[in-house]
Formats: sequence, structure tokens, C-alpha cells
Amino acid sequence: MANIDIQLYFIMGTENTKNPLGVLEEVLQEGITCFQLREKGPHALIGDEKRAFAEKCQQLCRQYGVPFIVNDDVELALAIDADGVHIGQDDESAADVRKKMGAHKILGVSVHSIEEAIAAKEAGADYVGMGPIYPTISKSDAKPVAGTDKLQEVAALFPDLPIVGIGGITPENAAPVFRAGGAGVAAISIIASAESPKAVVRRFQDVIANEMQERGILR
Repeated sequence: MANIDIQLYFIMGTENTKNPLGVLEEVLQEGITCFQLREKGPHALIGDEKRAFAEKCQQLCRQYGVPFIVNDDVELALAIDADGVHIGQDDESAADVRKKMGAHKILGVSVHSIEEAIAAKEAGADYVGMGPIYPTISKSDAKPVAGTDKLQEVAALFPDLPIVGIGGITPENAAPVFRAGGAGVAAISIIASAESPKAVVRRFQDVIANEMQERGILR
């Protein structure tokens, strides 16, 4: 199992902001711990343009020593030697993706139930994403709001499986995710569309530092 720090997991594509590379560099400077390229939407990049953009994001992530994860597109992840891939329940099976990516790459899986979490763990997932914790506008295909109950159940069942909460998470409502057993929080629009992405990251970091201190964990 690959180690990955998902405490502050930023997800973004070109549809989420007018200046994606600028935003990415800002939040990398400020200390996000993981980045996922999620290029979705009616005007999303495809083909060579998508690859070129992905490579620019990857270069920035390497510059700051932050894992670069590709959403859904296993072929692209393999072609550019990304650090890992994240898949949903409607994508290729986790077991097949693990075989393609190899044991040394990061595999993240979106899950919405204990059964899906069990299957992801058995397939070799390094972490799972659970949500939507709160209502979200970032995903048009989002599942019904789940709150932290399911996350808490999975965390209790698999204490060694890192879980990142996603969906409508802000600095003001992030703490319950950690208290339920989450290893981190994922954010899209709250950071990408902010007037000052750095300021939002700092607010998240304050919450995370406080929660880690409560647990007696040094960051």
C-alpha cells in the first residue's frame, strides 16, 4: 500500500476556475498535501490538450513534492507516469486498475457504503473518498448527501484505511469529518473559485492543525 497524505486534498479541472495553473501553484505554495486533476464538464479538455494541461499540473506538483493524481483516466495516468489514479464506482473496476497501474502507484476509490469500501480495500485501494458529506455544487452527478455517519462506520471497520471526506466541505464544517475518523478533507470549488485560494487553504490548515492537536498527532 502506497503512503499518501490526504489531509488537505485539492481537486480541480479547467472548468473550476479561469486560471487553473495559477490557482494550483498558489495552493501548492500554501501547503495542500495532494492534488487530483478532475477534468470533467461540457467544455473539458480532451486528447492532446488534456495531456498537455495534465503535464503542466504534474510539473507543478513535482516542484512542490505533492502527489499528482488523475481522475478516472487510467491511460493518461500511465502515459505521463502520474503518481496515481482515482476512480468512481461507475469507472473501470478497482482490481483492473490496480493491475494496470502496478503496486507502487496510488489508487483512490470513491465509495458510498461499507460494501463498496470493503471491495475497494480488497482491490488494493490506498485510500477511499466518501461523500458527499454536505450538499455540493461541484458535481452534477453527486449522490445524496451522506453526512459523516457512513464515514464513521467505515473508519471503525478499517482503521488502517485512509478516508478522505468530500462534498460541500468548508473550513467551517471540516472538523466533524476528522472527528468521525477521516484522514483528510477534499475540496474543489471552495478553493478553486475563491478570491484568495491561499487564504482558504490557510483556514483549512488551521482546522486540521487543531484537530491533529486534539488527537495528539503532530503534523
